[in-house]
Amino acid sequence: LRPTVQVGDPFTEKLLLEACLELFKTDAIIGIQDMGAAGLTSSSFEMAGKTGAGLRMDLDKVPAREEGMTPYDFMLSESQERMLICAKKGREQEIIDIFEKWGLDVAVIGEVTDTERMELFWYGEKVCDMPIAPVSEEAPILDRPTARPAYLDEVNAKSVDDFAPVANQEAYEKLLASLEVVDKAWVYNQYDSMVQTNTTKYPGSLDASAIRVKENGKALAMSSDCNPRYCYIDPKGGAALAVVESGRNVAMTGARPLSITDCLNYGNPENPEVMWQFAQGCEGIKEACSALNTPVVSGNVSLYNETNGVSVFPTPAIAMVGLNDDENKVLPSSFQKEGSHIILVGETKGEFGGSLYIKELYGETVGKLPSFEYEKELALWELVIEANKKGLLLSAKDVNLGGIAIALSKMAAVGDKGVFVDFELENSRDIFDESQSRALLEVGSIEDLDAVMAMANELGLKAQVIGNVGGQDVKVNEVVMPLDRVKDIYFNTFARTIEQDL
Repeated sequence: LRPTVQVGDPFTEKLLLEACLELFKTDAIIGIQDMGAAGLTSSSFEMAGKTGAGLRMDLDKVPAREEGMTPYDFMLSESQERMLICAKKGREQEIIDIFEKWGLDVAVIGEVTDTERMELFWYGEKVCDMPIAPVSEEAPILDRPTARPAYLDEVNAKSVDDFAPVANQEAYEKLLASLEVVDKAWVYNQYDSMVQTNTTKYPGSLDASAIRVKENGKALAMSSDCNPRYCYIDPKGGAALAVVESGRNVAMTGARPLSITDCLNYGNPENPEVMWQFAQGCEGIKEACSALNTPVVSGNVSLYNETNGVSVFPTPAIAMVGLNDDENKVLPSSFQKEGSHIILVGETKGEFGGSLYIKELYGETVGKLPSFEYEKELALWELVIEANKKGLLLSAKDVNLGGIAIALSKMAAVGDKGVFVDFELENSRDIFDESQSRALLEVGSIEDLDAVMAMANELGLKAQVIGNVGGQDVKVNEVVMPLDRVKDIYFNTFARTIEQDL
């Protein structure tokens, strides 16, 4: 039996991508559109609608895998690994030759007209003749009702101070063992991470993946991020922070963030409160992308994610891509050298809204979203990118989930080096706070340290030296744990949990 859900074929997809890349080196095409939801219908109507043109298509010429398909089936089939191409007249055979070279089905199925209508034919018989605009550019917009969720007042009113205190050592051990924190090698090691030998650093060693571009010696950095708890307590701000955090991860590798794609996961939009979350999330992404100069180049939406009438937390997942001008200057996010110095950049404000701390210790998602400023975020990115270009940094890591203590622990575990940090905080538990626009920078010499501190000051960023790399322990103020135990928790907890449940 063949499943009713479309099945992806990664190898065919690879062939299609290679054929398209070869095609793009020519000037034989005017436009190209992939076939996603609604298949040939969406791609054809979108392409024609954007230009105000018409289309005439012979559906019986569309390559088909199954027999007995109707025109309706051809227009709505969502079979994967397909593209619709608008070719320059007279260049059709050139395009056909390219796709046949890669072993792909290809056919001329129609032509562009000036009628502004979609005309579909089935073995010479006209089976559809309708205007394109009402289905594409002039389609009516569904204006669903929205309502601010009633729960927001309650969750925003609570803070970390409303809970019974927990000793920092106990809190540290719980946060370090959180499945949100620990290494996920059990998952990603099941995949070949070195296909085409373009991976610059091994998986798990960077805040963002980095792939070299062989042709020019540059590297692309990619990160995917979203904190659903942030989006639950503040749908707009949380979505904006998803963009910010994804960009920060890219910047920590020394790459400059360029653009995003998104995957907007929400509950039932027929619920006015969920629709409000969705609308606010879109506004947050728009605001952040405008402020950070990272345009949205693509995306998709997944709605009706609920169980027994309970919606998932708003989860606008953001994937950011950035460019590093030198593949040899991709910054790791783990400690590199015994005796090196650690700089904390950014302000620690004791912000715990939607934090891992409250979730792991008290089982709740409450508080106000951590504050952030786009100008400070851009300044932080600039500091890391420019300091890396000058060769001043050994490693860099953003401070976010679980705060400074967890970020330092990850750097120590992955780098297999201890760390000693001792610095003043307004409240000792602030080693776990999730204030934004912060980073930990590792520098190897006093000269480099002075240079980075001067750059931070020039950019208006607070920076302080908080400790050194070395030893057999991870020590963050009064919290301490042997490095070997930190590594065991970080690297093995996920696998032990999964295998225990299997």
